[in-house]
Amino acid sequence: MVMSVLEEMRIRSLGVIDDAVVELSPGFTAVTGETGAGKTMVVTSLGLLLGGRADPALVRIGAKNAVVEGRISVPDGASAVVRAEEAGAELDDGVLLISRTVSAEGRSRAHLGGRSVPVGLLAELADDLVAVHGQTDQQGLLKLSRQRQALDRYAGDAVAVPLAKYAGAYRRLRAISNELDEITTRARERAQEADMLRFGLDEIAAVEPRAGEDVELAAEAERLGHAEALASAATAAHGALAGNPEDPEGIDATTLVAGAHRALEAVRSHDAALGALAGRIGEIGILLGDVAGELAGYADDLDADPLRLAAVEERRAALTALTRKYGEDVGAVLTWAEQGVARILELDGDDDRLGELTAERDALRAELGGLAQALTDARTEAAERFAAAVTAELASLAMPHARVSFEIRQTEDPEGVEVGGRPVSYGPAGVDEVELLLAPHPGAPPRPIAKGASGGELSRVMLAVEVVFAGTDPVPTYLFDEVDAGVGGKAAVEIGRRLAKLARSAQVVVVTHLPQVAAFADRQLLVEKTNDGSVTRSGVKVLEGEERVRELSRMLAGQEDSETARAHAEELLATARADR
Repeated sequence: MVMSVLEEMRIRSLGVIDDAVVELSPGFTAVTGETGAGKTMVVTSLGLLLGGRADPALVRIGAKNAVVEGRISVPDGASAVVRAEEAGAELDDGVLLISRTVSAEGRSRAHLGGRSVPVGLLAELADDLVAVHGQTDQQGLLKLSRQRQALDRYAGDAVAVPLAKYAGAYRRLRAISNELDEITTRARERAQEADMLRFGLDEIAAVEPRAGEDVELAAEAERLGHAEALASAATAAHGALAGNPEDPEGIDATTLVAGAHRALEAVRSHDAALGALAGRIGEIGILLGDVAGELAGYADDLDADPLRLAAVEERRAALTALTRKYGEDVGAVLTWAEQGVARILELDGDDDRLGELTAERDALRAELGGLAQALTDARTEAAERFAAAVTAELASLAMPHARVSFEIRQTEDPEGVEVGGRPVSYGPAGVDEVELLLAPHPGAPPRPIAKGASGGELSRVMLAVEVVFAGTDPVPTYLFDEVDAGVGGKAAVEIGRRLAKLARSAQVVVVTHLPQVAAFADRQLLVEKTNDGSVTRSGVKVLEGEERVRELSRMLAGQEDSETARAHAEELLATARADR
C-alpha cells in the first residue's frame, strides 16, 4: 500500500538552527545529539508545518524571520491531496511542498503547493498526514477528556454514530432550555413591556390620528393665524386687477389691458403679426378676469374664526404629544402602533409558548437519556477491546504483568437526564466520565494513570495507545519527541523494538536520547552544533557504519572511543538487525 512520506525538511533561523536540512526516509528514523543541540527543533519545525502556533521567540536572534519548508510525497486520491487541490495548491510530481514563515514581530505566513493558504488549512491536513507526540502529549493523556477522546477515536463508528445523534439532540435541548430560561427569567420585564405598549396604544387610540393629518392641520393653522393679512392682500390684489368700486376713477389692470386689446383689434386686419399680438393680449385679459374672480372668492370665503383656530391648535397639540413619544410624525406614530399590536400578541403568547417549549424539552430530555445509554453501551464494549489491546502492547514494552482497564462512570445530578433509572449529569459528549486505569503488576489495584504510573510507565502507555491506534485509525507518519523519557534498560530495548515494528506499516521519526531505541532505527540522524553554537547544513547528517557506532557509544557512556561502549553499541545494532 502506497502511503504518504515526509521526505525532507529545511529549517532556517529557528532556535539554534541557522540553516539545516533534515532528510528523512520511510521506516524508522532516529534523531539524536547532545542535549541542547537542537533535536527538539525538528519536532518544533514539523509542528509549524502542520499549523502549530507561531512563537516569535523561536526566531533566531538577529534574523528577521524563521522559515521551515517540507516535502511530503502523497499518493494520488489521498484526502490531503483533494483538500490541497481545492485550495489551489499544485503537486510537484506527487510531492506536496509546504512552507511556514514566522517573523520576529510575530506575523506568520503559510504556503501550500506554491499557493498562500490560511494556517488553519495546514492543521486540517495534519490530521491525515502526521501524528506528533511529545511530553506535553503524555501530560495530556492524564486529562479525563483526552482519555474519553482516545476511547471514542478507537471505537470509530460504533461510538461516532450514536455520539452524532446525541450531540444533535443535546444542541436542540440547549437551545430550547435557553429560550425557556429567557422567557421565565424575563417574565417581569416582558410584562412591563406589554403594559407600556398597551398604555401607548391606549394613548394613540384616544387621539385617533389620521395619516397626514398633522401636515393638513399645520397648513390650516398657518392660514387661520394670518387670515386678516391674507384677506387684505387678496382685496388689494383684486382692486389692482379689476378696480375698486369705491374709486370709480381709478385705473385697474383689466381696464388697461382691455384698452390695449381694443386698440389692436381696430387694425389687426392690416398685419397678421399685430393680429397675433392682439390675440395674446385678449388671452391676458381673460386670465386677469379669472384671477380677479378667484381673488374675490378667496377674500369672501376666508373666515378669521378664532374658535376654529383654537380647535386646530388643540388638535395639533394632541398630535404633538404622540409624536414626541412614538414617532417623528403621525405616519411614524401609526407604524409604532401597528408594531406594538404585533409585539403584544407575541408577548401575550408567551404562556402558550412556555407550555410548548416545556413539553418539547421534556421529550428531548427523555430522548437524550436513551441516546446517552446507547453511547455508554458502545463505549463500554469498545473499552474492553481497547484495554485488552493496550495491555497486550504493554507486554511487548517490558511491562508483561501490567493491566490496563477503563472505568466508565456517571455522576448523579437531580437536574440531569435519566439514564438507567437515575438522573445523571450530562454534557455535549454524553453522560460518561472515562478514566484510564493501570495496574502495573499483579496484586496492585487498578489506579488512574495520573496517580499510579511513573514517567517511564506513562511513556510506554502512551506508546501502546498509539500503536493500537495504528491498527485501527492509522496515519502515514508518527513523530515521537522523547517518548522514552524516564525509561531505561530492557524497557528501552522493548520500546525500540516496538517502534521498529510500528515502522513496518508507517513512517516513524523519533527524537531520542536512548541508544537502545536509536539502535533499532533504519536511519539515524545526528544533530550537532558548530563552534559558534549554531546548527548549519553540515550539522544534521546521516550516520552510517563507524559513525553510527561512535554516536551510540557516546549515548551509552559519554565516550565515543570507549571499547566497552563500542562493543555494547555494536551488540545493540546486531540485536536490532536480527530482530528486523
